[in-house]
Amino acid sequence: MMVIAAGWITILLLGGGVALDRTLTGLVRQQFDEQLSYILTAMITSAEIDPYGDVLFNRQLADQRFLEPNSGFYWQIDGKDKQPYPSRSLWDRTLQISGRKASAAPMYYDSDQFAGEPLRVVEQTIRLPGSPVDWQFTVAGAQDEPDRLIVRIRSILVWSFAALGIGLFLMAMLQTWYGLGPLRRVRQAIAQIRTAGANRVTDPLPQEVQPMVEELNALLAHSERQAEEARTHAGNLAHALKTPLTVLNSAAHARASDLDRTVLRETATMRRQVDHHLARARAVGRRASGLSRANAMTSVEGVERAISRLYPHVRFDRDGSEASEVAIERQDLDELLGNLMENAAKYGGGSVFVTVDPRPSDRLCSVWIEDDGAGIPEAARDQLFARGARLDTSKPGTGLGLAIVRDVVEIYGGSVELDESEDLGGLLVRLRLPRAP
Repeated sequence: MMVIAAGWITILLLGGGVALDRTLTGLVRQQFDEQLSYILTAMITSAEIDPYGDVLFNRQLADQRFLEPNSGFYWQIDGKDKQPYPSRSLWDRTLQISGRKASAAPMYYDSDQFAGEPLRVVEQTIRLPGSPVDWQFTVAGAQDEPDRLIVRIRSILVWSFAALGIGLFLMAMLQTWYGLGPLRRVRQAIAQIRTAGANRVTDPLPQEVQPMVEELNALLAHSERQAEEARTHAGNLAHALKTPLTVLNSAAHARASDLDRTVLRETATMRRQVDHHLARARAVGRRASGLSRANAMTSVEGVERAISRLYPHVRFDRDGSEASEVAIERQDLDELLGNLMENAAKYGGGSVFVTVDPRPSDRLCSVWIEDDGAGIPEAARDQLFARGARLDTSKPGTGLGLAIVRDVVEIYGGSVELDESEDLGGLLVRLRLPRAP
């Protein structure tokens, strides 16, 4: 982060320094040109023609540098067929005029006609009153003066921008250190959770990081719930397997004559318990992804086609929304509907009606499964959700279907309840699941 900040500060300061250098350099050179132009204007306004047709000044220029030999400031007046009229500062030299086309407007250019003394020259051609000759007025100034000023300006800019850059970098370091202070405190709190056994971040922290702390505490709470669920499921599975294992152990030690039947019966019980807890574990794992979604009507149609092959005499009807989606994995939704619709076909009177999302305005999406069977007394409905509970033992089954349905639905944040069907007279199962976002 600091490397990036230092890089950006350097780039911005370099860009600003170059732009400011060009601006100030341009202003210095412009001011020097204006000074030469001012002298040129003063020369023209002071010039007049004497009786012999030559140029003379009615008043001398005030700048003493034009009187000092080789002072660096020079002027000269030239006319056709006339001798050059130079300033005293030129001494024994003359200015070589550019030879460009005469112009009434001032012309500026650089010249190196004097060795070791670059010049800035301005020229203007004027016809003075009473003279038939076009006179060329020339003013030249040595560029060492503006060059020295530019060097000084650049030196000031370099040192100023260097000090500014160091100050900005130090300020960025201080701001970063101060700004990351709350995160260091969060880091210490997390380290305390890992080493001291704390289960939440409880230290008062700045408001800027409070949302992150709340999310962290929510994640810790979620992890605790998952760990507790895992311990509970492991304990339940161990308890469920303990009885069959005890029966098998006793039968083996007693050398019971029906040992083979006992092994088959108890291993089937153990298999049912393992399947039940595996279903719960799969649902918990899929719920943790947070990206589950499935179309309810599509799942109903798929399950209906599968169950129709097992119960060809049962008539299935369906109605409701074809666009409703629920926040659950398609495999888990198929397993839930498969259990419920198969029970309706198995224990009903030959007719099953499925309604998808009959109340679209509800927070949860409902799926109703109705049959025309004998129904279930209200007092006996709750016990059907217990593992292994069966009211009708004349038909094959394990008694784990509704228990698995309830556990998986609750894992996804939904619910399932039993009621009496008003239309068909049998059992009505209301399955409610969260809607997909």
